[in-house]
Amino acid sequence: MERLSGWRWERQKIRFRGAGRWFVLSTLVGILAGLGSIVFHLLIHLGHHYFLDYLTGYLPPYPAGSPEIFPRTGRPFNPYMLVLVPALGGLAAGLITSRFCPEAEGHGTDAAIRAYHHEEGWMRARVPIIKTIASFFTLGTGGSGGEEGPITQIGAGWGSFVAQKLKLSPRERRILLAAGMGAGIGSIFRAPLTGALFAAEILYRDTEFEADVLIPSAIASIVAYSVYCAVFGWGAVFAANDYRFESPLQLGPYALMAFVLSGAVAIFVKVFYGFHDFFKRLNIPTFLKPAIGGLGAGILGFFIPDVLNFSYGFIQKALYNQVGMGMLFAVGLGKILATALSIGSGGSGGVFGPSIVIGGSIGGGMGWFFHRFLPDIVTDPAPFVIVGMAGFFAGSSNVPVTSVVVVSEITGSYHLLVPSLLVCSLTFYLCRPWNLYREQVPNPVASPAHKGDFFSDILEDIRVRDIFSPEKTYAVIPEDMTLRQFVRFFGRTEQHYFPVVDREGKLTGIFSINDVRGFLLDHDLWDLIVMKDIARSDVITTHPLEDINTVLRKFTIRNIDQLPVVSEEDPRIFIGMISRRDVINFYNQRLEEIKRRTLTRSEW
Repeated sequence: MERLSGWRWERQKIRFRGAGRWFVLSTLVGILAGLGSIVFHLLIHLGHHYFLDYLTGYLPPYPAGSPEIFPRTGRPFNPYMLVLVPALGGLAAGLITSRFCPEAEGHGTDAAIRAYHHEEGWMRARVPIIKTIASFFTLGTGGSGGEEGPITQIGAGWGSFVAQKLKLSPRERRILLAAGMGAGIGSIFRAPLTGALFAAEILYRDTEFEADVLIPSAIASIVAYSVYCAVFGWGAVFAANDYRFESPLQLGPYALMAFVLSGAVAIFVKVFYGFHDFFKRLNIPTFLKPAIGGLGAGILGFFIPDVLNFSYGFIQKALYNQVGMGMLFAVGLGKILATALSIGSGGSGGVFGPSIVIGGSIGGGMGWFFHRFLPDIVTDPAPFVIVGMAGFFAGSSNVPVTSVVVVSEITGSYHLLVPSLLVCSLTFYLCRPWNLYREQVPNPVASPAHKGDFFSDILEDIRVRDIFSPEKTYAVIPEDMTLRQFVRFFGRTEQHYFPVVDREGKLTGIFSINDVRGFLLDHDLWDLIVMKDIARSDVITTHPLEDINTVLRKFTIRNIDQLPVVSEEDPRIFIGMISRRDVINFYNQRLEEIKRRTLTRSEW
């Protein structure tokens, strides 16, 4: 009893040691990601101050929870400089990424997802630094994008860096990379729960969570959030009234809005990747492409300045009902084009933030529409801004759970969960053909990160009776058959393994053609040797109820290709044979069935 208690105590100590290790690693990643968020946020505001405010006289409005860091210069607005500055920022970002780190271009989250699935969580140590600098030039000069995509890749880079320096395994490296992703989002958005859920959900196209990364991501997100907010203050990014859902009649307008949002998601994805693929094919130096995209965004900003940069201040005004329906729709559609130009051309910025802005703008426009025609049901358009943000993000990114949580955290409003759940569920299913993150895989089965994980699970679910056929005939050899008699018989069969039975038909041994080969040249022994002398008596057998995982291990004991199948009641009653090839073929068929089912579910 004392020995048993000691064993349990040792096991508990191992568990505690493992938990403490992951707590320390996740905390370290959270600190690095939080510090990275602080530097990145400061740089972006510095860029706004000098590149936008000082050179163009334009400074985008900020949300209530994330005010200006530097005082305004008061310089007069120069719309022509507003066209030029994003182009120069795109040129600088293009020069940096093409020269030092091509994987730092684009919206960043896809690169982190790709590293998780296909590169064993490995990212070059320079990625966080180059991504910070490139995003500073793209976003600091007014390029349309979000902080969240870059900080996702920056946090992922720090997670991978820690894992590499500590020489951790590929699985551990993947977990820390994902924890860094969550820490980046949790800090920059001041939404720690969102960060944890985002890192676990964004990896897959279906409604799947990566369970291994959830707790480390939560710890890293909390730490990064605390580090970041200790510098820039606490509270939600946006200020919003505590809106409440109080009438089931409102579900009708919310459901209709989900269909409109789904159409907008389709437009956004097609336009974004249309420009992305166009710029990829464009036969000019790579560093010039973000400059062209920045120039296009600047021209659009000449007419609608609110589409440049984050546009969070515009959403804040929409939450205060200070923007009309026409302007909301204009900015929503304009933001699609501006983001496609700025980021699709190779500029460095995120699409998470623009998704929130597009959804909030279109949702606000729909809110004003319903308020105008159904004022007794929709008494305030502002809640549609919040639900629109959630719905659009769920449809464009395949993260329905994270989407419901994120808008609650960034607005501090938790009483719109019912319409948010409805709209996010609808847009998630309606938008299955479109997705902003091309590197997502359908589910863990399709991920190289889990290659081999399901092998044993599938095999343990298969029994011998599922594969071998009792009706198939196998030759059994009597113990007293001479070698000469067997040689004559062997010429008429293609069988390679031969069970040996006694006079009662009970299994006593087995031999293969290889066991016979050594006697074939000595003809004088053919009439003296009986097959009982050649057969092995220590027969390795299986029975119909045994799982195939165990059977495969038995094949490897002597490196044999076939096993006798015997009755589970009496192991001496021979009923058939099962081969290694039969097992592998059946496994491949079962795996293809699983893949087809998951593909069908993914398409649905």
